[in-house]
Amino acid sequence: MSVVYILTVYKEISVTEGDSVTLNINLTEISENDILWECETETALIAHINRAAGHFSTFDVLDGRFRDRLKLDNQTRSLTITNIRTKHAGDYKLKITGGKLSSKAFRVSVYARLLVPVISSNSSKCSSSSSQQNCSLVCSVFNVGHVTLSWFKGNSLLSSISVSDLSISLSLPLEVEYQNQNSYCCVLNNPISKQTQHLDITQLCHTCSDSVHCCGSTEAVIRLVLSALVGVAAVVLLVYDIRSRRAEQDRAQIHSSGGSFPP
Repeated sequence: MSVVYILTVYKEISVTEGDSVTLNINLTEISENDILWECETETALIAHINRAAGHFSTFDVLDGRFRDRLKLDNQTRSLTITNIRTKHAGDYKLKITGGKLSSKAFRVSVYARLLVPVISSNSSKCSSSSSQQNCSLVCSVFNVGHVTLSWFKGNSLLSSISVSDLSISLSLPLEVEYQNQNSYCCVLNNPISKQTQHLDITQLCHTCSDSVHCCGSTEAVIRLVLSALVGVAAVVLLVYDIRSRRAEQDRAQIHSSGGSFPP
């Protein structure tokens, strides 16, 4: 019995975690042949079709990664992997026994589902010679892999950073002027999907003329207390000055009255 490996063409398939992927190959015209699906990454048999006996079987590898995830189509002999994960990425192929057939093998890439990036204010600095304010921002994502994080102004790319490892956190800074009316956004993308977060400057950046935003609550309380103390001290000094002048006037009048007697 001869064995023919179908490795003529690799069909590239990219999917997102949680989706289902079908390794679609129409073998309805083949008869009396066994069809074997193998995961090359694990060098393991994962499905077997015995057409003569009408048996369709799926198997799991030792670590259980394919458990309850494999489905065979009785008509086309296609294999579907449901609720796919990054651990299922790799090469899949067919073995056809008892005949010769040109077909396709599959290379499956699985990407994590992307979250929307988060934009936060890193710091705010005001120029002493101008009312303009520069706002320092940072765009962040957590536990990602095989992605690119980018800042855009309109349709123009300002900066970007990429990572190929898994489970890494990324941060990308941006410096803008508060008065800037341009449209900014932070984009997280991989080869098959993207997530975008638009920047609202008015919420994250504040002018220095606004004491509520420029001064922290503690500093504002301290300034209020100092102002009150200065006011109280001024009132005390004023009252003391008035009383001192009145006392001096009274002493002058008494002295004047005591120094002259009637004839």
